[in-house]
Amino acid sequence: MNTSQTGTRQTGAPRTGTRQTGTPRTGASDTGAASGGRAADGPWIGRALPRVEDERLLRGHGRYVDDIRLPGTLEAAFLRSPHAHARITRIETDAARAMPGVRAVWTAADIAGLAPVVNEAELRVPEPLRRELDPLVRSLPHPLLADGRVRFSGQPVAMVVAESRYLAEDALEAIEVDYTPLPVVVDPDEALLPGAPLIEESWGDNLALEAATSVGDPDAAFAGAAVVIEEEFRAHRHVASPIETRAVQAAPGAYDGRLTVWSNTQTPHRLRDHLAQTLGTAAEAVHVVAVDVGGGFGQKGIIYVEEVLVPYAARQLGVPVLWREDRNENLTAASHAREQVHRIALAADADGTLRGLRDDFVVNFGAGTFTGLVVPYNSVVHLLGPYRVPNVDIRVRAALTHTAPTSPYRGAGRPEAVFAMERALDRLARELGMEPVELRARNLITPAELPYRTGLLDRSGNPQEYDSGDFPQLLRRAEEMADLPAVRERQAALAAAGSDHRIGVGFAVYLEATGLGPFESARASVLSDGRVRIALGTPSQGQGHRTSMAQIAADAIGVPFSAVEVVGGDSDTVPYGVGTIASRALVTAGNATHLAGRRLRERILAAASARLGVPATELTLDGDAVEHHPTGVRAGLAQLVAEGHELSETAHFHPPGFTFAGGAGVVVVDVDTATGEVTLDTCAMAHDAGRIVNPVIAHGQIAGGVAQGIAGALYEEMRYGPDGQPVTTTYMDYLVPTSAEVPDLELAEITTPSTLNALGVKGLGEGGAIAPQAAIANAVEDALAPFGVVVRRGPLTPDRVRGLLREATGTTAPATV
Repeated sequence: MNTSQTGTRQTGAPRTGTRQTGTPRTGASDTGAASGGRAADGPWIGRALPRVEDERLLRGHGRYVDDIRLPGTLEAAFLRSPHAHARITRIETDAARAMPGVRAVWTAADIAGLAPVVNEAELRVPEPLRRELDPLVRSLPHPLLADGRVRFSGQPVAMVVAESRYLAEDALEAIEVDYTPLPVVVDPDEALLPGAPLIEESWGDNLALEAATSVGDPDAAFAGAAVVIEEEFRAHRHVASPIETRAVQAAPGAYDGRLTVWSNTQTPHRLRDHLAQTLGTAAEAVHVVAVDVGGGFGQKGIIYVEEVLVPYAARQLGVPVLWREDRNENLTAASHAREQVHRIALAADADGTLRGLRDDFVVNFGAGTFTGLVVPYNSVVHLLGPYRVPNVDIRVRAALTHTAPTSPYRGAGRPEAVFAMERALDRLARELGMEPVELRARNLITPAELPYRTGLLDRSGNPQEYDSGDFPQLLRRAEEMADLPAVRERQAALAAAGSDHRIGVGFAVYLEATGLGPFESARASVLSDGRVRIALGTPSQGQGHRTSMAQIAADAIGVPFSAVEVVGGDSDTVPYGVGTIASRALVTAGNATHLAGRRLRERILAAASARLGVPATELTLDGDAVEHHPTGVRAGLAQLVAEGHELSETAHFHPPGFTFAGGAGVVVVDVDTATGEVTLDTCAMAHDAGRIVNPVIAHGQIAGGVAQGIAGALYEEMRYGPDGQPVTTTYMDYLVPTSAEVPDLELAEITTPSTLNALGVKGLGEGGAIAPQAAIANAVEDALAPFGVVVRRGPLTPDRVRGLLREATGTTAPATV
């Protein structure tokens, strides 16, 4: 098995360091080094325009992978392992190959020359980060088909291509596989114990990653603290559960053999490059199109083995091949996320001033991760949140287990870190006898301290620096929306009455590093009819790019919003791009659109100047034409194109650093102590995503994220039995809330523009999902505090809440306590 290791390390306790934090950096630019100055306000940015995508999609005119029907298309199906860990001793496929309508059957032996999937770009550790962390980073490649051993239930073992999906599924049943079951480990803590069953025998253990970082003098901080609390919190396993499951279709060109691949990927250029490398061809010989995508949430931001095998089959057979994932496959074989165990400690003065943080946490990578250090280190750098913590000691380890592989899911390590930190803050507040909101307010970084360096390094290896924000105002707005005095009054009344119903309030404040680099591309062109097309390297999975990017372009160029069309996700239209992941599209693609639009405006004016014989400085771009007002002469955009002027500009935006969005969430819950049911009476969020391009889209993104956070807090959990068999394999067991379970959301918007880009924007696609799990857990504990309940994990289902009450009180109906 291929493995790679970066750096060397000392085992044992986390390293300590001498870097200092707690002071704002001076001398920072007001506009950002790469922004070229703040973009002037125009008529379109900031308007709550209806999304132009909606009518087409709501009328059923969307075009998804499964809607693409090419003549002669074959369909693929995968035989998946029923075991979590086993040796394959025999595979017999002759009967399947002989079945009517079956065109091909592949096992690992048939594709021995194809390389496994390794998301190499995500496994690289920037040199400054490598020097600081001295990390162990091991990569476990994902074989396209199981190569003699299966490592999780659901791993592909064979692929059948037939004239229909039904025939392919029938043929799967004719494949005979003999397995020898092997020992299994599913818990990440147990996986790191000596003698645990191994996922990769050549390693000798299951440690896939280890890194440590420190700031200040944590030992002295803890030794001198008035109060120290130590807790263990567990973030449980989730599945992204997009409404459209994974799908890919590939077709070789009839004349040139060029391979066209339609996929609902979030990263079409990465998929193109990976396919070219695996298939041994030039990137130009592969065309990837991300058509309409029914949700991604990070699960579709990586490269899967099925996305390689289906194009391989199409190329080998010379005909189009389609595969679409069923829901059971999505729940068991697509990537999972979130599972972490945090052992966290906080040190504070008697007045609640934070002095130090320690966290030693373990991440469950499953049978390998697709993204290396990304999620664990996201958790590391988001643990501190918007708080002053001068002394820090953090160690992270990641364990392989016999469960499904993992990748980022909306928030990507941030909800897990915020859950640990915000729960610890509530435990500290209870220890100090303080109101939790007062403890938070005491430790929040103020606007006067920004830009602020935490002492940690960010994912790029640069000093982590918060660029802008007003965190105290966010918390104040959340407190106002909760009406905290009224909540405390109701609490006391219910307790005095001995009611079965108890209410509680919970807060969670977070930061999110957004605008991940290294770059994004946009191309702005005038079409033959005078309209403007913006081509992006970023596909959309519901973010409303066709609306927000058109607003940016219309302002930058000086044309009406209705004259702009936006396309994205096509590797031919824009040859280079990164993708729609990590709350980055508006920051990176939005600023690339702004730059391309400004350059196109200059090109248009120059072309009109040449044609009209008037200086460009005297011309005005007015709608679909350029006019010289003193004389009234005009040149239409369509006319300029028809006369041979190339009115097209491409721009690449390279963000100079992460820009930090943030928010404060608050919930008020009603807990029925007799049934364990948790009801959300109030759910509110104050958020700051910088300059807002479209309030309708921004609110929709935040609300969608909050809904997914509520889902994780109260309903969703991917569970495994001790034998490694997934237990929640249908929506009867993996509970996804509907609109009936998601309450009305109250939103407050704070605007502190980013100083790192011309538009002043920050990412917001993931922000809503970060705070709810922590806020809801805090609220439930607040409601049940008289019974001695401590919430250390979710989801807070009725059964789990009843269990917490039984554990704390020894009764099932403790309403009289």
